[in-house]
Amino acid sequence: MRTGVAHISGAIVILLCAVALVPSATAASRSIGIDVFAQLTQHIKRQADTDKQAFAIASQCMNWFYKQQRQKPAAPAVQNITWVIPEASVLPVAESETDGADCRKRYPDGLDGVRVDFQRTQALLSLSLTFYEFALVGDGDDNSLYSARELQDMLVALNLAAEPSLGAAAHLRSLTTQFDSLHDARGMEALMTGMGKLYDQGYRVTPADKAHLNRVME
Repeated sequence: MRTGVAHISGAIVILLCAVALVPSATAASRSIGIDVFAQLTQHIKRQADTDKQAFAIASQCMNWFYKQQRQKPAAPAVQNITWVIPEASVLPVAESETDGADCRKRYPDGLDGVRVDFQRTQALLSLSLTFYEFALVGDGDDNSLYSARELQDMLVALNLAAEPSLGAAAHLRSLTTQFDSLHDARGMEALMTGMGKLYDQGYRVTPADKAHLNRVME
């Protein structure tokens, strides 16, 4: 009798250990999502914040130089995503320096130099925000997590290696490195091609995506 009880107890212990060692599909999916979605969007947002500041400075200095010539600033080039500088984010560049010393120091070439930098900073900001939108669109069910399928679709859309055996950390490095490369090269065309591939897979910009992006643009 004691032998039978011992066998049963041993079987229960083995079963419990086996269950504890095997991660659930839900836990595995959550691990992928938290690692990649959160860290990717944080990486892009840090760059977008830097780009917003640079664009705000260039925009204000361009307005200052135009004001000196009493001309109306030219309309900016059309971008994929535009950012309107909110009043709370206006930097006291030309306002605190009535003689425009700071703008002259930043742009010794005057209006020609600030025009070039305005277009450059606008293009960089537009790419950062568009890549952030790409990251949001890739989260098809808006749960702030990437499933294995969503992550694979995003990698394939950007022509990156998508083998599951590489692991989430490697996939995250691929995505952040691709963002950095496209940002440096102002590779909007390649990014929009990737976005188109997601759309071909049925992904769309949802109201939740728009609300999330609007918060980043504030």
